[in-house]
This record gives sequence, structure tokens and C-alpha cells, in this order.
Amino acid sequence: MKKILAVSGGVDSMVMLDIFTKKFKRDELVVATFDHGTRESSRADAEFVKKIAERAGVLTYLGEEKLGEGVSEERARKVRYEFLRKVAFKERGEIFTAHHLDDLVETTAINFLRGTGWRGLAGLSSFGIRRPLIDGFLGEIFDRKKILEYAAKKKIVFREDPTNSSENYLRNRIREKVRAIEFERKLEIYQLWSEQKKIMREIEKILEEILPEERRFKREWFLNLDEKVSLEILREGLLRSEVATTRPQILEFLNAIKTYQPGKKFNLPEDKLVRINKADFQL
Repeated sequence: MKKILAVSGGVDSMVMLDIFTKKFKRDELVVATFDHGTRESSRADAEFVKKIAERAGVLTYLGEEKLGEGVSEERARKVRYEFLRKVAFKERGEIFTAHHLDDLVETTAINFLRGTGWRGLAGLSSFGIRRPLIDGFLGEIFDRKKILEYAAKKKIVFREDPTNSSENYLRNRIREKVRAIEFERKLEIYQLWSEQKKIMREIEKILEEILPEERRFKREWFLNLDEKVSLEILREGLLRSEVATTRPQILEFLNAIKTYQPGKKFNLPEDKLVRINKADFQL
């Protein structure tokens, strides 16, 4: 199976690219870079990645959108991953991203601030996406400091996204505090993440067995099941339908399933309407 490397041009993904080109044959690798069209320099970043990757003899895909300035992180992420999944499908490969230990700690902190509950510890665990700098794939765990040390030692050329220093983004405000945490303390969160990820995978296996392929759900399930189980089923069903939701939104949806009169529609994010029939509904 080919390895689809998501490379943005930043130091993290350029270090990942360098490591993979040293460890694997070129025909095993594919680089996927994406221009969101959110700032003037984004196109230059994508072209930079394409040039470096092709010079290394790695097949490269360049995707682009014109999302414009001010687009939400969630929207930009959704479009980027749609592109990555298309490349992975075409090349029959697995997606690899350059998320590292600091990203994991930041994501955990943000998830808890947003009230995601136990799943706050299972961030960066999307099905079918590998995080080689933290998941053991490369035999070691990288934080930001180790990545910068590698980049300096190997003289890695990269481009810095100017939005990474903007105070407009919650992640950037948390980032400086995370970098001040000792590596050993970050590893404690990593251990919790590893354990929670295993639990989440077990839940996903169970859901794979019980969820209908046509994504038609019976209302009686949600009248009789425990609320936590109902929320997990709905969450997985929504993910399969590529609908990104928060926990409060799923709770509202669950309440609608239990209480709506037959024929009434519930409005999910991105204006997706779900008709709640007398006996069932379809995502």
C-alpha cells in the first residue's frame, strides 16, 4: 500500500517527507499538497512542496480551492481531507500527516475546552489516517523541539505559514504554553491518548458491525438504548455521511429523533436536512 504524505511546506511535514524518502522507496510514496487559497503566499507554498517532492523523485498531487481569507479552520480542514482521501483512493494508499506530540497536547487541551468529554483524549485518531511522528510508525516520538533539531541537523528547507503566529486562532494561543511543558509531561498525555485510542477502536469495531450500510436508522433504537451508546452510534453515522458535528449538536439531534413528529426535518451543520419519519430516518 502506498504512503500518501500530506505535506504543507512547513517544517513538520518537510521533516516527515525527508524521513520517508530515506526509509522507503520512491515508488512507495506519494506527496499530496493543498492550496486553500486563503492568503497570497499559499500558492507559493504548494508550488514549493511540488518542486521539492518532484526533485526527490516522488509523485506529487497539488489540490486547490479558493476559500478566501477568514475561512474557519473546520472548513479548511474538511476541504483538505476531502482532497487527501481522493488521492488515497486513486493511489490505493494510506494517508500520513505530520502531527507531532505538541499537536496532540494542543488538540487534547482544545477538545476539553470545547467540552468533548472522554473523546477529548482521543484526538488525532481519525480512521484511516496515520500520524507517524507520534504513533510509533517510525520507532520514536517527535515533539516540536525534536523536529526543529532534525531540521537544523539535516538542513531541511521549509516555509512558515504566517497564520501560525496569529492570535486570532485558539490553537496558536495555546501553543506557546504547550511548548513550555517538559517532554516527560507531554509523554504522560501521550500514554493516556494511546490507551483511549485503543478503547475508541474497540467501540468503532462494534459500531461497524451494527450500523446499517444504507445509513437508515430505526427510531426505536434511540428510545431504548443508553444515551452514551446512542451518541456513539449517531456520531459514527454522521462521520460516514461526512457531517462534522459537535457533541451539543449530536445531543440536539438525538432529542429530535426522540421527540419530533413524523415528517419533521432536523437541520444538521452545512444545511443538511434529515427527515424524521415515524419509524426511521436516513443520513
